[in-house]
Amino acid sequence: MVRNLLIAALVVAVVGTGYWGYREHQEKNAILIHAENNYQRAFHDLAYQIDLLHDKLGATLAMNSHASLSPALAEVWKIASEAHSDVGQLPLSLLPFNKTQEFLSKIGEFSYRTAVRDLEKEPLTEEEHKTLEALYKSAGAIRQELRNVQHLVLENNLRWMDVELALATNDEKGDNIIIDGLKAVEKNVDTFSSSSEFGPSFIGLANEEKGFVRAKGRPISKDEAKRIAREFLGLKGTEKIKVTDSGNGADERFYSLTIHDPKTKGDIYMDVTKNGGYPIWALNSRPIGKPKISLHEAANRGMAFLRRHQFTGFELYDSTQYDNVAVLTFVKSENGVRIYPEAIQMKVALDNGYVVGFTARDYLSSSIPRPLPKPTLTVEAAKKKLNPHLKVMEERQAVIMNDLQKPVLCYEFLGTLGDETYQLFINAATGLEEKVEKLESVEPNYR
Repeated sequence: MVRNLLIAALVVAVVGTGYWGYREHQEKNAILIHAENNYQRAFHDLAYQIDLLHDKLGATLAMNSHASLSPALAEVWKIASEAHSDVGQLPLSLLPFNKTQEFLSKIGEFSYRTAVRDLEKEPLTEEEHKTLEALYKSAGAIRQELRNVQHLVLENNLRWMDVELALATNDEKGDNIIIDGLKAVEKNVDTFSSSSEFGPSFIGLANEEKGFVRAKGRPISKDEAKRIAREFLGLKGTEKIKVTDSGNGADERFYSLTIHDPKTKGDIYMDVTKNGGYPIWALNSRPIGKPKISLHEAANRGMAFLRRHQFTGFELYDSTQYDNVAVLTFVKSENGVRIYPEAIQMKVALDNGYVVGFTARDYLSSSIPRPLPKPTLTVEAAKKKLNPHLKVMEERQAVIMNDLQKPVLCYEFLGTLGDETYQLFINAATGLEEKVEKLESVEPNYR
């Protein structure tokens, strides 16, 4: 009898363990599939938007009516803004894609500035018409490159998650079709940018190379980069560190470090600016065990990490648990004003509370002018611009980048409409509704 009970208990334990493992596997796969689907959607949307952009630019060239040209250029501006947004949703933070983003920003600003003026009184100049022709030609070349990548992605059933892993680990063994294709897009845009002009009103924009504008200080050596990495990552000093020079552009002057720990046999990857020695990003590839701390505790440790390394004046904006990792976003805050372009993202392992992922690229690249502007409208006046059925839960001032990629001071409102939650930004000077986003609810994996 006792023997039968023991066998039954053992069977239950085995089945329970198997079920737990199955659920663990299912949940992990669900997260990966969700991320992969988002990347695939963003890329195919980008290809579609570039198609539309090329067609719409062609249509503007054929137009002779100023009354028709203005709305057509406004549509070009809208499409370019949406394409720029799609680029930002791809896992390309480690792959320089700034020329393409700059190209889309230039198209948006050129078309917007032209569309809002009275074309009856100030028709397109010969120079501006040549600019439109050049934009049309370049958009066609970019469209073809993206179509090539799209065809290969679908034909070979390629995954964007593999791209993200290859970029994060600097894995250049063999060819990565997606990365090679996007590099071809970037090269094409660079060729266009080097051989064309956007007219007098774009001289400042065309010559602007922001780079890591916050990375100020004297140039550091490779040995100093190693010391900074050890201190930043809390290393013991027994690790092997390889340092290489990376990039030639204004935003790519940095050292890339590969750190191997012979004890754990794990690798850490990190980039540090040459000027001032600022950490750009870091990624620890070690396996992460079962959670032992809460998401709240991980957020506290993330904030302490920032303060310890002189990243001051930040507040937690978003925290989510994915598998055994806390994904945190911190934004700069000054006198209660959130400055969203100045963000730092972080991953904290929930097994021991250590930082295993970090990127300050947005913060280091931000050039939001100081002092911040004062609002012209009152918060009450801004509220009148909202849907009267929206139930406002939170309100604050915030700086965001508008559709022209220019910083604007807004009133930020968080509110509900029915069962949905929305984040809305009202321009604090003009009352314009700059941005509306529906917030998605993500089910965290609490165990």
